[in-house]
Amino acid sequence: MTKRRQARELVLKGLYAYEILQREIDVIFEDLVKESTLAEEHLKFAKFSIEKVIENFEFLDSEISRLADNWEIERIALMDKIILRMALCEIHFMPDIPEKVAINEAIDLAKQYSTLESSAFVNGILDAAISGPPASPKK
Repeated sequence: MTKRRQARELVLKGLYAYEILQREIDVIFEDLVKESTLAEEHLKFAKFSIEKVIENFEFLDSEISRLADNWEIERIALMDKIILRMALCEIHFMPDIPEKVAINEAIDLAKQYSTLESSAFVNGILDAAISGPPASPKK
């Protein structure tokens, strides 16, 4: 497993804890870092990713709603929403990460951390995100 994958798993765990515990993300991140063996550069990537997702929460959820035909966002599993937010954040706000990498990483996270159907669902949403009309994120 690559260090970037481990950093993304840290992001996933942090965002999940943030949703469930509704505590300050800095406190959650500090707790996660205590258990991590990642190098500083990967911890910085994880921290940046978490902050960027939270900063753009409203846009990311509106994007999920726009792309998820016939699905109300409230009906989407929390883990799937978090994975989609992470990938869409990379696609929209991290130009140094290729779209295909963001999608593949999201699919792999869905396979590992969500339901059997989640990887196909995540793939479909993210494929629509890169092949459909572009959204206009606030930068």
